[in-house]
Amino acid sequence: MLRTSLTLIVIMMLIGCAGTPTSTIESNNSPTVVAPATNEQPATSGPTSELSVTENTISPDEYTIQEYAVPPGTHPHDVAPAPDGTIWYTAQHVGALGNLDPATGETRHIPLGSGSAPHGVIVGPDGAPWITDSGLNAIVRVDPQTEEVQVFSLPASSGYANLNTAAFDNNNVLWFTGQNGIYGRLNPATGDMQVFDAPRGRGPYGITVTPDGTIYYASLANSYVGQIDPQTGEASVLEPPTSGQGARRVWSDSQGRVWVSEWDAGQLAVYDPANDSWREWKLPGDRPQAYAVYVDERDMVWLSDFGSNSLVRFDPTLELFTVYELPSSTAAVRQILGRPGEIWGAESGADKLVVIRTNP
Repeated sequence: MLRTSLTLIVIMMLIGCAGTPTSTIESNNSPTVVAPATNEQPATSGPTSELSVTENTISPDEYTIQEYAVPPGTHPHDVAPAPDGTIWYTAQHVGALGNLDPATGETRHIPLGSGSAPHGVIVGPDGAPWITDSGLNAIVRVDPQTEEVQVFSLPASSGYANLNTAAFDNNNVLWFTGQNGIYGRLNPATGDMQVFDAPRGRGPYGITVTPDGTIYYASLANSYVGQIDPQTGEASVLEPPTSGQGARRVWSDSQGRVWVSEWDAGQLAVYDPANDSWREWKLPGDRPQAYAVYVDERDMVWLSDFGSNSLVRFDPTLELFTVYELPSSTAAVRQILGRPGEIWGAESGADKLVVIRTNP
């Protein structure tokens, strides 16, 4: 079923609040090395196989971890590195878009409107942050220079979508998901919006676009990956090998393979459209909970694991996991995004942002 909207609302907002966060690593805010767990483990293709432990070969000189506090009660949900070197984040509990300057540790907030509860944020091809706002039931754009806020509301016929995440395709069209059972697309040039009912109803969460322009999303509630035809907007269902795995987020690598964080199964999966094949690996630890997934510029796969309170790197060539324990307890990193040499996460449970800086 297709729903259409041409609604565009423009709201002018002032800067919200500013603050100077402190690092939980050192009081002087300098990056501090935190040794990862001493188990660098080769993965297996079977989801329930035991993982043998090998010696950790990662030197502390090869990376640093730093945390930046954001205003208390912010509950940062998603992050997005900006072209100017700062970091955008969704301040979900205060209805604002936050911005962190890593050079100074200062933050500022841009209010998004009454009732706002922003979930996802990405930087679009226009250099601006684009937000999926579940509170406003709308897609929101913020001008990085003027801080003008544009609200693209979903059509009334869509009902409450519980908007989650978004991604731009190769034609600069924004695709988005809503956990209440929809996915959609917005043409920023015209304001035209189309909303589709997802197969099996509730669940669409993470979304990604492959280099060839194919769109994939993860259905958390219904444990599948949806493949969207960008021309027709129709979605087909792809079934991971493990039933009830809780596919939460997805991310494409440079080869067009789609990596999936399986929340309920505590696994990492990959779908290769070239041969229609799947593989899965259990994360290290006793009770892994794979939440976010991101693929960096070297095609290394990064995940957040609620079970071990860590960020986890997976080397697809060596099939090797490396676990980076987070300094703050119950950090609850719900999303990961990066730029060359930096992996950023939003610590929703600690009101902080965290970065792993990797040295060449």
